Amino acid sequence: MSENPAYKSGFVTLIGRPNVGKSTLMNQLIGQKIAITSNKPQTTRNRIQTVYTSEEGQIVFVDTPGIHKAKNKLGNYMVNVAERTLSEVDVILWLVEPSNFIGAGERHIIEQLQKVHTPVILVINKVDTVKREELLPYIDTYRKQMEFQEIVPVSALKGENTDTLISCIMKYLPYGPAFYDEDTVTDQPMRQIVAELIREKALRLLEEEIPHGIAVSIEQMRYRKNICDIEATIVCERDSHKGIIIGKGGSMLKRIGSAARPDIEDLLEQQVNLQLWVKVKKDWRDSDFLMKNFGYNPRDIQ
Repeated sequence: MSENPAYKSGFVTLIGRPNVGKSTLMNQLIGQKIAITSNKPQTTRNRIQTVYTSEEGQIVFVDTPGIHKAKNKLGNYMVNVAERTLSEVDVILWLVEPSNFIGAGERHIIEQLQKVHTPVILVINKVDTVKREELLPYIDTYRKQMEFQEIVPVSALKGENTDTLISCIMKYLPYGPAFYDEDTVTDQPMRQIVAELIREKALRLLEEEIPHGIAVSIEQMRYRKNICDIEATIVCERDSHKGIIIGKGGSMLKRIGSAARPDIEDLLEQQVNLQLWVKVKKDWRDSDFLMKNFGYNPRDIQ
């Protein structure tokens, strides 16, 4: 398929303030759930590469952590990964919500975008939440801030206008062969995706009770016949958090496991026997050793 001389392939990053729907959009574009979504900001911690392949070309999406002001080593890591990506890709998708207000977070992103020569497509997400006639003033507000190659309104949640977005991206990709086989959807190790799916369910079910400081470590994934045995540990920063995650008589931990299991079974295409544990690792987000243990490379913090 990629021997076609008109075939295009390249790297595209999704940036935007935390919680604008980057992971939801990426899942929608590739048609499979890889990145976790949550109503808490800063859900995505690593760069996640996912792959969209068609007859026309291949787009490798690099989902980055949201760009924000860092508060600890993990925060620095997330910001540096996001900002370094901007000059390494072929196209930048900047996701914003429909609004006339451009706050400090958006202004910080505009400053970063003005430093690079990469084509920028402004994606106004969540258009299903506003009236159509309200969109033009929002588009105008952003158009006055900087020059965009394209401005595309979409609803990541409902899949509205995502085909148009794919066509716009293809315009700016270089010609060349595919980077991945056509059936590749992500370069993430399976263990990491499983860990992220568990973390997503924990974040959703715990809501405001636990601050953002949880990680999930997969201790074991063992395949036998039609079942995969998975042992995973949810890591939190305080003893008081441990009790909340376990819940009365283990009720919350059971709920997290029950919510995560169907997604993991869909991913692995087999039955899953999931065992969850909870451990306290104080201040893990400021420890190079523990961050590395949970899949974040401390060298990227520098």
